Amino acid sequence: MLVWQVDFYRRPQNHEQLWDLLICDNSGNFKYEASCPQSQANSNWLTSQFELACASGIPDKIQVFRPQSLSLVETAARNSNIEVEATRRTTALKQWLKDKSYPVELEKLPPVPLPDNLLGDKWRFASLRAGDVEEFRQRRIPIVDFPDFILPFNLGLASTQLIPGVVIYGGRQSMRLARWLQQSRPAYLNYIAGAPDGLILEAGLADRWVIATFDDNDVKVAAQNYEQRKQQSKGLHFLLVQPDDSGMTYSGIWLLSMG
Repeated sequence: MLVWQVDFYRRPQNHEQLWDLLICDNSGNFKYEASCPQSQANSNWLTSQFELACASGIPDKIQVFRPQSLSLVETAARNSNIEVEATRRTTALKQWLKDKSYPVELEKLPPVPLPDNLLGDKWRFASLRAGDVEEFRQRRIPIVDFPDFILPFNLGLASTQLIPGVVIYGGRQSMRLARWLQQSRPAYLNYIAGAPDGLILEAGLADRWVIATFDDNDVKVAAQNYEQRKQQSKGLHFLLVQPDDSGMTYSGIWLLSMG
């Protein structure tokens, strides 16, 4: 599958109000770049550029990480019958932008609580060996989201490497919570120190959700260990939702990464 990663954004610190279009593939080997004045920054111009870039191959999918780019890219892609995916996981494109000293970080909005009808019964920190990740693919779990490019093997992690994660026991809301998470497109789950401390789920392109809050010192130490283990696992971690702690049934599991 040929996937483009695309950004269309006003050039930073530019008095001429130029907009830059950057297109690359997942490997970063293919790159296409074009610019236009703000007066031409519309879906028609973008469509014409996509047609030129397609000379090297028509993509099956276009990935976009910047909310401000999404609407125009979707319109232009629709004109070319190309699927668009809104995702934060555009590693090659973000590296190219960083090399050009272009902004990559999005404005962070304050996190909001989960809807009341999704709150689980309890939660805990957990870990599993990298070599056991594949086992979850074989289990009968309704939702399994394991992107290939962040599988432990593809990250070069040893099979004995511990992958940190969070388990939510959803009780009667377990399946509803799992379906909501899948629709929200979870990206990564961070511990944020504060008053109180909390676990914040980054999802979609810029959504932030409060998964849990706590002020217990033991939980705080466990949260700090969770963050340290994420560094050791190259940012890889997981989120698991199950009805209870029996270990018999699961509702959903996601591999997450800071990348």
